[in-house]
Amino acid sequence: MPDTSGSNLSYWQERTDLAAAFRWTARLNMHEAVANHFSLAVNDDGTQFLINPNQAHFSRIRASDLLLLDANDPETLSRPMAPDPTAWGLHGAVHRRCPHVRCVMHAHSIHATVLASLADSRLPPIDQNTATFYNRVVIDEQFGGLAFEDEGERCATLLTDPSKKVMIMGNHGVLVLGDSVGDAFNRLYYFERAAETYIRALQTGQPLRLIPPDIAEKTARELEDYPGQAAAHLAAIREILDHENADYAT
Repeated sequence: MPDTSGSNLSYWQERTDLAAAFRWTARLNMHEAVANHFSLAVNDDGTQFLINPNQAHFSRIRASDLLLLDANDPETLSRPMAPDPTAWGLHGAVHRRCPHVRCVMHAHSIHATVLASLADSRLPPIDQNTATFYNRVVIDEQFGGLAFEDEGERCATLLTDPSKKVMIMGNHGVLVLGDSVGDAFNRLYYFERAAETYIRALQTGQPLRLIPPDIAEKTARELEDYPGQAAAHLAAIREILDHENADYAT
């Protein structure tokens, strides 16, 4: 059984990467008070995972604060240092049901949430960033309230296709998947940028210049294969944090 007491400091590289992502998400104002959650699977079948502690502000999270949980442990919420119930409901279900998923980032970032609030939450390809997500997004239109266990299980059933790495959670926010912390955070960052571009374009009231489907798909594939961008993005974030104040990695 993984130790959830906070004293288990295994998976140190993973912990420090995840802590850096929390800190940078707060800096970009893509977090929400002491809500929202990021998790990272650390075993082969993805059922053991790191996640932020209950009611902790992203800007203060340290590597040693992260909880190590088991998605198959039914007693998780009754244990000392239990996670937020909605974090357990959503992230536990995804790590339990989707073994191909390593990192899960759920946020209520402003522009992604505006997109999730539209009757039509599709993100059309109007620039390079929006084209990144062409045919790679799941839209959940059945919001059922807070992501406790039943709602989390329902959401997890929508994420079984490995090609779909973003879920627009209708009336809620966004959930992004990745093969690593860097991969997931890079995707979260660019999805928020893409949503902002689209929303600002709509605000002009002018017709949109859509990228043709074949070019949108070509662009998405080229960006998927672009060498090293996500790892370099996270490394740059860590270098900045290390220069300013390295306490995230404690």
